[in-house]
Amino acid sequence: MDRLHGKIAVVTGANSGIGLATAMLFASEGARVFMMGRRQAQLDDAVRQVGSNAHGVSGDVSNPADLDRLYEVVRREAGAIDVLFANAGGGEFMPLADITEDHYERTFATNVKGTLFTVQKALPLLRDGGSIILTGSTAASTGTPAFSVYSASKAAIRSFARCWILDLAPRGIRVNVLSPGATSTPGWHALASSGEQLQQMEALTSAATPLGRLGTPEESARAVLFLASDESSFVTGNELFVDGGSAQI
Repeated sequence: MDRLHGKIAVVTGANSGIGLATAMLFASEGARVFMMGRRQAQLDDAVRQVGSNAHGVSGDVSNPADLDRLYEVVRREAGAIDVLFANAGGGEFMPLADITEDHYERTFATNVKGTLFTVQKALPLLRDGGSIILTGSTAASTGTPAFSVYSASKAAIRSFARCWILDLAPRGIRVNVLSPGATSTPGWHALASSGEQLQQMEALTSAATPLGRLGTPEESARAVLFLASDESSFVTGNELFVDGGSAQI
């Protein structure tokens, strides 16, 4: 296989879920992977799972100084980046009447500001012809009760990609968006406040998904691999839904 043989990849939000599954797949395909996550112990465990081709750097993408530190490690250890998976993000349910300034700022700081500066600060290291993948969401395309701030933040991600493909076209750098539907990750499960609510979420989501189930992190990771590899060499500005059809009906 080795579709990423000799490539240098950076994955943010790599502690668990889609980020970890992607880092593992990238490494198995020959890439050297730099993984960023906020929780040191969890990141250390994730790096061990990925193996000898992985290097962990703890930090928060909403903190520009942490991003500077990440890219200094990449510059020192590898000298360049071929693939950037700007995956870190998060959200929580909050009805319109209950939205606070803190909720808004926390969500946009990670999902929008964090994505913007994850990409911008990587540009000096990104090789011409490289690939950037941003994590969006089906929530940007469909309405979800009590999820408006998160949904708006992911709509911004889609707009970033449309603009950045023009900014980066002279360098041949591609930018695409992965938009997962409901996926069985720790982050998705954490949206529920109780076991009963989680069961209700899973039942309602499965019923609203043509394939009748949640996705797995590995299914999204395979889509990211496609966007990272030369197999997608003429694909840019695209939004690839990995959603079991949930946002297509």
